[in-house]
Amino acid sequence: MDSNYIVCHNISDVKSAISYENNSFDVRIESKLPETTKTEKCILGIDEAGRGPVLGPMVYGTSYCSVDNQDILKSLGCADSKVLSELARDEIFDGITKQSEILGWAVHIISPTTISNCSFRRQKCSLNEISHNAAIGLIQRVLDKGVNICEVFVDTVGPPDKYQEKLLSIFPQLKITVSKKADSLFPIVSAASICAKVTRDAALKNWKFIERPGEDIDSNWGSGYPNDPVTKEYLKKNIDPVFGFPSIVRFSWSTAELVLKNNAAQIDWSDEEEDEDKKSLPITSFFGQNNKQVHQKTPFFDDRGLIITTKF
Repeated sequence: MDSNYIVCHNISDVKSAISYENNSFDVRIESKLPETTKTEKCILGIDEAGRGPVLGPMVYGTSYCSVDNQDILKSLGCADSKVLSELARDEIFDGITKQSEILGWAVHIISPTTISNCSFRRQKCSLNEISHNAAIGLIQRVLDKGVNICEVFVDTVGPPDKYQEKLLSIFPQLKITVSKKADSLFPIVSAASICAKVTRDAALKNWKFIERPGEDIDSNWGSGYPNDPVTKEYLKKNIDPVFGFPSIVRFSWSTAELVLKNNAAQIDWSDEEEDEDKKSLPITSFFGQNNKQVHQKTPFFDDRGLIITTKF
């Protein structure tokens, strides 16, 4: 079994895995492999939770089962996770884990640190690209485990046509459908959405603040979305003037950047190489300006006290 993935059998296992790991890094969790999915034709869904908030991870989820067993998804009540209550999502996820002989799932918890680093590095990686890579990684993971996937359904990020074309170029052997609101159109995507949302909720509730180990940390951060007044107030109250926010915050979000600008110490990061360059004369200074020729004496003339007496 790949050590990058932690096998979990229920929500308690998921919470334990999240609590054990360092939240500054990505975490990957999966169910045990249903043996029937190796031989029977299967469908797979992809969706995410937590794309927009300034707080917490973004979680990508996948769910898969055989074509013949997909009716179980409707009987479990799989629907768009955003229209379900937290209790309903937890109950459905519990039902999914109990159908481990025919239903498989996996999640990729993308940490706020990863999201911020991708935005701040020299060659920036957009949130869309992060999302695409996570989805591709989950599909490849399930294929590598030997699941007989024949059709994939994905909730779009960006233009559906371009995203679908991109996925088909990577997985030409699969039939892939990328669409808007896929989580409300395809039960298999709804199941993936629920897995992602339940995992994100668990991550927030079990967040380890490595900045203040052992301390009780204020968790009244509201919805986590940038336009939430409670979230904005949380950012203002939990900022260090030098080190900024705890690792639960996405530093790269404009809301967080504005709070940093107004409440943190402003630091000028000087570059020694740039300072040295400023002292150096530009190469253009050695050429004449305004078509006037500039004559500069060499050390040979200076050493011998020679001067120019004739101008040509």
